Amino acid sequence: MVFLRVSLVAVLLLARPLWADPVSHFTLDNGLEVVVVEDRRAPVAVHMVWYRAGAADEPPGRSGIAHFLEHLMFKGTDTRAPGEFSAVVEAQGGRDNAFVSYDFTGYFQRVASDRLELMMEMEADRMANLSFTEAEWLPERGVILEERGQVLESRPGAQLNEQMRAALFQNHPYGVPIIGWRHEMADLTGDHAMEFYDRHYGPNNAILVVAGDVSAEEVLALAETHYGPIPPNPNVQPVARPMEPPHLAERRLVLEDARAGQPYVSRMYLAPVRQSGDQAEAAALQMLAALLGGSSRTSVLERALVIDEGIALSAWAGYNGTARDYGIFNLGIAPADGITLDEAEDALDRVVAEFLETGPDEAALERVRVQIRASEIYGMDDANARAREFGTALSVGLTVDDVEGWLDALLAVEAEDIMAAAESVLDRRHAVTGWLTPPLMDDAQEELIQ
Repeated sequence: MVFLRVSLVAVLLLARPLWADPVSHFTLDNGLEVVVVEDRRAPVAVHMVWYRAGAADEPPGRSGIAHFLEHLMFKGTDTRAPGEFSAVVEAQGGRDNAFVSYDFTGYFQRVASDRLELMMEMEADRMANLSFTEAEWLPERGVILEERGQVLESRPGAQLNEQMRAALFQNHPYGVPIIGWRHEMADLTGDHAMEFYDRHYGPNNAILVVAGDVSAEEVLALAETHYGPIPPNPNVQPVARPMEPPHLAERRLVLEDARAGQPYVSRMYLAPVRQSGDQAEAAALQMLAALLGGSSRTSVLERALVIDEGIALSAWAGYNGTARDYGIFNLGIAPADGITLDEAEDALDRVVAEFLETGPDEAALERVRVQIRASEIYGMDDANARAREFGTALSVGLTVDDVEGWLDALLAVEAEDIMAAAESVLDRRHAVTGWLTPPLMDDAQEELIQ
């Protein structure tokens, strides 16, 4: 069966400010969603395919399989030799890569826009015809094990983050590292990877995003030609993820590591995600993070703890709500010399409590609004970033309208919205606090040094 007809005959050109690039969205009959962001300033195109499958969709006991498969997608197909994909991209003067998150896996190429059709041809091929042998997957398993050692086990901060996530998520797979636990990674096989591919990869579980020197009509025609003939994957079914039980008690942990150069305190709170059609709460949390931990002119924590009191080298806040199931709000402080982690954490809590009593300064809130709007405008200058914005959002259940409306949602946030979000989320029963420190000395050890 061949799927060529497009379910939306007319392409919808979404309303945007005058300075924004045109964005179009349509869906092929085989389920492939297509987003086109036109940017005619340079003859370059970014071609991305996103699959709505990531580390949180892995079977129990096979952590790291989504990342393992991402590596194996570069090995070859029924008609292309291992490594040929990237070699062709490089020969065309382009670059390619891939990435894995909890909710999605993405593959991209950045090439001259007149090479777009070749990218579609090759990407469509490996969407349907991935092939590899034991001689190819076995060494790659060693590669991902080495990667875990380099990017995680050799970095105390990354290890703290891994341990904190495992404590924060008591039941949900967001607590399992994306790269996987080493003992489970060591048992992965090519058959496991192919099972994940067969279950999750297909046009009906994918999003094509093209940004750059292209037209919607051109991308649509190419997508029909190369992706349209791929039938929907009948194995694609929603994965039932285990959800979190009520969190009743704060969790705390200390990671002592001699490699830790700068001690710090980090805290993660379980937080809501952006909801399609109603992004108000997430927008308020984003504004809260910007007020507490944005630039030095607006950051409540930086001004109080670094500038005014001098008890911290840095202090921060952040929020990530672009996920399918749960978001994270985080706070942190790195103490100045002579300040203990206990003292630093107490100071952090004191400043946050004062903020919850007084609320945001209106002038600071207005500066944040200006900075956010400026950031949105500057973001239009990067086609790759725009493609990622749409791909990420659609992969976690948001829509093109949600992406286009995110700035308006942020600018509509008022002080009372921020306070309501803060009161709801900054509950220590829903949090994990972690200390990263060189090995702590007990009283006897300190007496020996003295």
